[in-house]
Amino acid sequence: MRKEEIPQILDGTHPDHGRGVAVAHQTLIMTSALAISLETVPDLSGRAQIILSVFETIVLFLFLAEYLLRLYCARHPLRYALSFWGIVDLLACLPAIAMMHPEWAVLRTIRLLRLIRMFKLLHTNRALDRMQTALRHSWGELGVFAFLCVLMIYIAGVGIYIFEHDAQPEEFSSIPVSLWWAVVSFTTVGYGDIYPITAGGRIFTTCILFIGLGVIAVPTAIITSALIDTDRETRDNPTEDPNSSNTGEK
Repeated sequence: MRKEEIPQILDGTHPDHGRGVAVAHQTLIMTSALAISLETVPDLSGRAQIILSVFETIVLFLFLAEYLLRLYCARHPLRYALSFWGIVDLLACLPAIAMMHPEWAVLRTIRLLRLIRMFKLLHTNRALDRMQTALRHSWGELGVFAFLCVLMIYIAGVGIYIFEHDAQPEEFSSIPVSLWWAVVSFTTVGYGDIYPITAGGRIFTTCILFIGLGVIAVPTAIITSALIDTDRETRDNPTEDPNSSNTGEK
């Protein structure tokens, strides 16, 4: 096995061994997340705690070995170490590094860093890679949509303040406070902690709710269209790997 093939195997893109390694990698991450959850059960038996602790230690050192292996195989180790995935890999195995030296025991308190390894699922899953490509292609449209959402929320906050401030000066004391109502209503969550009581405020709220329902469909349509375009490009260029930018250097 050549040194250049190791990153492909770890990323799940190697034609011979990539598939099996990717499945094992994802299974290990999800099992480890389950183990982290089980560790918080208060009535867990001592034997179960020991098993979970041993399993978690093994997983930590496996990810540490993976990080060192990627660092060794990278054509530009420093570039990989400072990349997004390099930082994710480092954070995922940081508790294991803390176990190696007594003076670093304080790092063991940041056990939740182990959950960082869940992000590694995004790297070895090809469906999620296609989603990432689609999001990158639709970034401009989503940015415009996000700006319009912020603008609509601000308008809604100002509007409800105009309608309700005189009737409820404590609940809608200012526009910044009214923006909380606007966010809750615009996203159709509706906590009910503050609500309009005037006729104008209720009519305005109804309009905002209907707009919010329609807004939910917009990013879905944008991303769906981008996914269709991504799949079409993949079919038209079967020899071009859409995930090639993720292999080797990550």
